Amino acid sequence: MNLTLSEGLEFVNTLKAGLRNKKVLCGVCPPFVFLKDICTALEDSGICVIAQNIHSEKNGAYTGEISSHMVKEAGCTHVLLGHSERRHIFGETDSFINAKIKAALSTNLKPVFCVGETLEEREKGRTDYVVKTQVKEGLRDIDAQYIRELTIAYEPVWAIGTGKTALPAQANEIHSFIRAVLADEYGEDIADTIYILYGGSVKPENTKELIAQPEIDGLLVGGASIKIESFLQIIENASISQEESLGN
Repeated sequence: MNLTLSEGLEFVNTLKAGLRNKKVLCGVCPPFVFLKDICTALEDSGICVIAQNIHSEKNGAYTGEISSHMVKEAGCTHVLLGHSERRHIFGETDSFINAKIKAALSTNLKPVFCVGETLEEREKGRTDYVVKTQVKEGLRDIDAQYIRELTIAYEPVWAIGTGKTALPAQANEIHSFIRAVLADEYGEDIADTIYILYGGSVKPENTKELIAQPEIDGLLVGGASIKIESFLQIIENASISQEESLGN
């Protein structure tokens, strides 16, 4: 819940200019009220526009909610689902998130599906159990043919907005675990094609080290994405790290 429309338009126009000749897939997640304007500004830019949320129903008496059809019509290609703030502030359950993922897929929206444990859960040694449960329940009864449309974001709740970041090796370990869960459910061929992003106090200073990890395919950037200078620096550092990895 940041930036005005004029600030958002200035942001994406600067982003477009800064992404020229960059081999990076990038997206932004504007508030609902600005989706159409931002989609228009980013038309044919190659930058994805991602809705921050949807409801699981197509329509009905759900005052204040937005359907997958509405954000698709506005021009979005992706939707963020299961974000830790939706889970922990608004009480969204795994089953509700599962229904939202199904709604998104039925509208040809690509879900960016977030999972992650709290500090208490990590300290009790429950990280694997919590993450596995969130993945399996969030994807319950979804056919393998649709799973390739999915991006997963691992966001340890204890590292969001706290300045704490999972050590790159720690994050990589959980990413590997998530991929193994997907392989058990859908086979290694599908699991290996799914992008798994890391989110949790991502900033320019830790981008290269995170992206260098073999199981981390990209980043879900929070607070550092609000200022265009830091966001562009994250993209630049990610590009450099990726090129170095490919070179090796």
